[in-house]
Amino acid sequence: MKKLGFGLMRLPKKGVITDISQTKEMIDLFLDAGFTYFDTAYVYAGSEATAKKTLVSRHPRDSYTLATKLNVNVAPNKKAAEKQLETSLKRTGAGYFDYYLLHAIMNNNYDKYEKYGLWDFIKEKKREGVLKNIGFSYHSGPELLDRILTEHPEVDFVQLQINYADWENPSVQSRANYETARKHGKSIVIMEPVKGGALADPPEEVKRLFHAYAPDASCASWAIRFAAGLPGVLTVLSGMSTTEQVRDNISYMRDFTPLNNEEQLIIQKAQAIMGKSTAIACTACRYCTKGCPKNIRIPDIFAAANKWRANALEKEAREAYAAAVDGAGRASDCIECRKCESVCPQHLKIADLMAQCNVMFEK
Repeated sequence: MKKLGFGLMRLPKKGVITDISQTKEMIDLFLDAGFTYFDTAYVYAGSEATAKKTLVSRHPRDSYTLATKLNVNVAPNKKAAEKQLETSLKRTGAGYFDYYLLHAIMNNNYDKYEKYGLWDFIKEKKREGVLKNIGFSYHSGPELLDRILTEHPEVDFVQLQINYADWENPSVQSRANYETARKHGKSIVIMEPVKGGALADPPEEVKRLFHAYAPDASCASWAIRFAAGLPGVLTVLSGMSTTEQVRDNISYMRDFTPLNNEEQLIIQKAQAIMGKSTAIACTACRYCTKGCPKNIRIPDIFAAANKWRANALEKEAREAYAAAVDGAGRASDCIECRKCESVCPQHLKIADLMAQCNVMFEK
């Protein structure tokens, strides 16, 4: 399998609706270049249905591999959790899933996956042939990961957040989790290699570093090649939103070459710069927005703040903040209920950061 996967979470939009025509074009480009791995999830709004319209109904089933996920956080009971697989099969029309994951396991939901017996459920569905490979995506530290892989050696793979900026990040622990998965001999699917787009547009100092060595290479290419070059990686997911992003990713991943020694040293310099950055480590997954009682577009406010914090672009930051709060909650509307924090894969102290954004933009 080529080491680039298509993440179907950040698809192009026409207003609030997925742009089906552009998505078809992107998927066709991806397949024509020899790539096959597509990733969606039960909780990605509209994504599974879009996969049916743009991929499943238009291409032979053996020409691609499709992954989706079961999310216990939205399941009130065991039956509802198990029902998600049936719903995903119906939405996609795929007949079976090549890769199936228990979704976004963290310290605060692992017990629920155990309580509902979902490990046994996906094992049984694999025996039935409905699932070809079973695994889980993960957002906590190496201690729990080691425990899961010890208690559930039957999993075929694990999906981890790995990127050069988070390699030693104490709240993400990319390197430690990677090494734990490798210790157990598991294949790894990498998510967030570009950190929700942040590494496609890193601080100016990092951009200058990359462009001095390779003027024509995108910043995203450095991030994805870093991740794809790690031993044991099955594929690296890129949440592509435009045809241009697909073309760029194909250009350097069709005939992939890992970073050379000189490029590795440049990445180390970039890591040092990113380690000093005051940017908010939000990947814009938007899990936090669904339960916000004040309808605050949290990732959009953080993106606006990062224009100022990371690149000193005050004017652009204020314009982005105005757009983020247009018809929605402001930073000052946060009531610190912290519902958002319980589902944040980055373990951000969102209420505290929202207070900082309030000071930055409103006071």
